[in-house]
Amino acid sequence: MNEKNITANVAEKTVWRTSGMPVLILNTLLMLGSIAAVTYGFIDGAADNVLLIVAGSVYFLIPTWLFYNGLCILRPQEAMVLTLFGKYNGTLRGPGFFFVNPFSTAFKSEVGQPSTGAANITSTKATGTDEISKALAAAAARKISLKAKTLNNDTQRINDLLGNPVIIDTVVVWRIVDTAKAMFNVDNFIEYLSIQCDSSLRAIVSQYPYDLPRDGQSEDKCLRSSSEEVVARLIADIQAKVAIAGMEILDARITNLSYAPEIASAMLQRQQASAVVDAKQTIVDGAVDIVQMALKRLSEDNVVELDEERKAAMVSNLLVVLCSNSEAQPVINSGSLY
Repeated sequence: MNEKNITANVAEKTVWRTSGMPVLILNTLLMLGSIAAVTYGFIDGAADNVLLIVAGSVYFLIPTWLFYNGLCILRPQEAMVLTLFGKYNGTLRGPGFFFVNPFSTAFKSEVGQPSTGAANITSTKATGTDEISKALAAAAARKISLKAKTLNNDTQRINDLLGNPVIIDTVVVWRIVDTAKAMFNVDNFIEYLSIQCDSSLRAIVSQYPYDLPRDGQSEDKCLRSSSEEVVARLIADIQAKVAIAGMEILDARITNLSYAPEIASAMLQRQQASAVVDAKQTIVDGAVDIVQMALKRLSEDNVVELDEERKAAMVSNLLVVLCSNSEAQPVINSGSLY
């Protein structure tokens, strides 16, 4: 069976429901009436009252339980997936007090089940507290939260386009939009989402370098300068993979991006060297402009006439003064011109 058939077979639908308060009041009155009938039958003691006693007892033991079993309460942004005799019956949405088919049962999500670690921790508590914890966990498993949630996966170590190991963390904001797909198409939709996020992140990050080389063109893309494009591709890729689970990806963000520790020092030295080269280039360009301006002004104002050899010496001295990392110590000639 392909993915399209699976998705079509479990499309979400609305289950039949009605207000729970009239059913609760009516059932409570009938239950009190059945108790009164049984009590009257035993007090009267007449043989004709046997049928009244039996009818009251049967209603109190069976229909009362069924009607109360069909009552359920949902808070805002909660849903409940109901099955009837093993088949998907529909989804109950919206806050309120409802009555549904008492023979239908709420499908329990694997996400709501307590983990092994939680079971070991609660087992050391008192018996009553342990039973309450189990009841709360079972109730939570029968309901699905429709709120927006965040998934913060473990730190990923991925090789970028150049083969450099990169440490990257992401946060994905998601919510459930189709409860039937989330319950029936995957076993544990949170675990499924986590695995798909890791897979998409590795596939996309490996297509970009961490940073651009010094001679890179402006149209090149990298993880540092093109984070918005990377995030957009990440959201689209995850959404395509988790659509079968009835999820919607609302947003994704890169929270941490750095080189792996074993190459971080070397990459830092490379960045420092690049910065030094860029600074020296700027200084040399400025010094050449200043020397050209000085020679031009001396020539135009007829301050001094210099031959080619003296011009070369002057250019050399000015470049040394302007490009030096420390202050120059000039030697003053107080004698002749040369």
